[in-house]
Amino acid sequence: MARADIVDLGRRAKVAARSLAVAGGAAKDSALRVAADLVEQRQVELLEHNAGDLERARGRGATEVELDRLRLSAERVSAMADSLRQVAALSDPVGEVVEGWVRPNGLRVERVRVPLGVVGVIYENRPNVTSDAAGLCLKAANAAFLRGSSSALASNQAIVGLLRRAVVKAGLPDDAVALVEDTSHETAVAFMRLRGLIDCLIPRGGPALIASLLEHATVPYVLDGDGNCHVYVDAAADLSMAEEIVVNAKTQRPGVCNAAESLVVHAAVADEFLPRVGRALAGVELVGDERVRAVLPEVAPATDDDFGREFLELKMSVAVVDDLAGAIAHIARFGSGHSEAIVTGDYATAERFCAEVDAAAVLVNASTRFVDGAELGLGAEVGISTQKLHTRGPMGLRELTCLKWVIRGDGQVRR
Repeated sequence: MARADIVDLGRRAKVAARSLAVAGGAAKDSALRVAADLVEQRQVELLEHNAGDLERARGRGATEVELDRLRLSAERVSAMADSLRQVAALSDPVGEVVEGWVRPNGLRVERVRVPLGVVGVIYENRPNVTSDAAGLCLKAANAAFLRGSSSALASNQAIVGLLRRAVVKAGLPDDAVALVEDTSHETAVAFMRLRGLIDCLIPRGGPALIASLLEHATVPYVLDGDGNCHVYVDAAADLSMAEEIVVNAKTQRPGVCNAAESLVVHAAVADEFLPRVGRALAGVELVGDERVRAVLPEVAPATDDDFGREFLELKMSVAVVDDLAGAIAHIARFGSGHSEAIVTGDYATAERFCAEVDAAAVLVNASTRFVDGAELGLGAEVGISTQKLHTRGPMGLRELTCLKWVIRGDGQVRR
């Protein structure tokens, strides 16, 4: 795709965004429900396209984790449709008056939610992101300008085709959902540089994508960074609960950003907990510090790189600390600001952890796998922001809006 073509696609998305900004909620919800119906009705077709993507990925030597991220199943397709319906059922954020007041001179001041405009999403592998991102953007009256990976191209084309049919049927412009079908690196860079056409760019991918974004992007972006998530097992933890949480956080789906990559254990329970969690994590490669290896000599030594890495596979770093302060310091040094969990029965310890750990999400006595838009009641998410500008954590409908000042008077002039 030549740069002129991607610019033209961006311009069409910009025009569509202006129409969406004044579209009624009924039309948007109708489009989402029709899209959900089409996704279910065309499940076999979607799975066929996805099977082709999987076959080509295997031929290129994709890992099992990469294949899992790419794979659609009947269950995952049904989840896509359910997510679209859940988003349709949520309250419309557009036009919400966040706050308002009257000035002494009679001016009535309001801050009102409005769409961002054109939301660009650049992402890797996971075709369900196509549906989730487009659905959320549409409900928040934004045009969804999507650039997926080459590995998922056939799946993404099929999903976007259904979404575009749905928006047209609801009386909305088809370019409310636009897909860049050229997946070359050059086109990705051009996409990141569509200043004036993309109002906000959201990346979802690994370190290489983030590095390219930081180097090339000239449009505003929200950083969806690494998920080096920790579970800290405190001295006051219920160890059976801790074992179940750690196993779930690490193994339930290891190739996603909210999977736990690091385990931190209080020294007071290390001798008891490490052997039992080691057995429970059979099949997971563990690497640990000297104190861990004193209890589990079969564990390989961990480097600083291991402690700071997002593995996205069945591998986990383990450390022993003397106290809560040591756990917080370890997380501060190696964490990526995504999601951090504590398992403890002590209220004061839990509250201190929540207050002092600097992350988009903190969890008490729960798996990191719950840091997900659908699990938290957002219907879906377009990404999980690990930065501190505009929004942080799972990005749902309200995070896809900004605030406009509306000031009403009856002739006031400034003296």
